Amino acid sequence: MKIDENLHWILSFYRTSEISGALFFGELARSLRPSAIQQDMTRHFADEANHARYWTDCLEKLGVEPLKLPVAYQNQYLAAAGMPTNLMEILAITQVFEKRVVSQYSLHRESPDVPDIVTETIDTIMEDEKWHIQWIRDALTEMEDEYGADNIKDTLRRFTLADREVYQKTAQEHKERLGELRLATK
Repeated sequence: MKIDENLHWILSFYRTSEISGALFFGELARSLRPSAIQQDMTRHFADEANHARYWTDCLEKLGVEPLKLPVAYQNQYLAAAGMPTNLMEILAITQVFEKRVVSQYSLHRESPDVPDIVTETIDTIMEDEKWHIQWIRDALTEMEDEYGADNIKDTLRRFTLADREVYQKTAQEHKERLGELRLATK
C-alpha cells in the first residue's frame, strides 16, 4: 500500500515522539532509587520504546521507511512550561502529555480513510497509554502529603495550559500535513 507524504510524516512524527519518550523515561528510571515509581517508570520506558517499534513496523507495512525528524512534540514543552524542578512536576507534565497522546491517537483513529494497519497500531498503543495515565495518577495521589494536593492540581493546570499552547502551535505549523486529520480543540 502506498501512502501519501503527509501520512508518512505524521506517523514518523508519532514514532519520533515515542523514541524521545523512551529515551527520557529510560534516563529517569536509571537515575531513580529503587522504588515503586522506579519500577513503573521502567515499564513506562519499555512501553515507549515498543511504541516506537510499532510505528516503525507500521510504516514498513505501509511500504515506507520512517522519516528522520529533527524534533519531537515534547521538545517544545520546556519552552512553554519551564523545566520541571522535581519528580512531582515530571510526573505532572507526563500525565498531561499522556492525556494529549490518548486524545490525539483517538482522534486520528476516527479520521477519514485511516489505513487498517494504522488503526491496529493505535489500538495496540492505547492499551499501554491507559496504564500510563493510571500509574501516574496513582503516583501523584501518593505525593499529596509531600507536595500538597492543591500544589499538584495547580501544577497540572499550569502544564495543561502549556500543552494547549504547544498543541495549537504544532497544529498550526503542520496544518498542511494534517489535512483531514481531526484535531483536539481543547
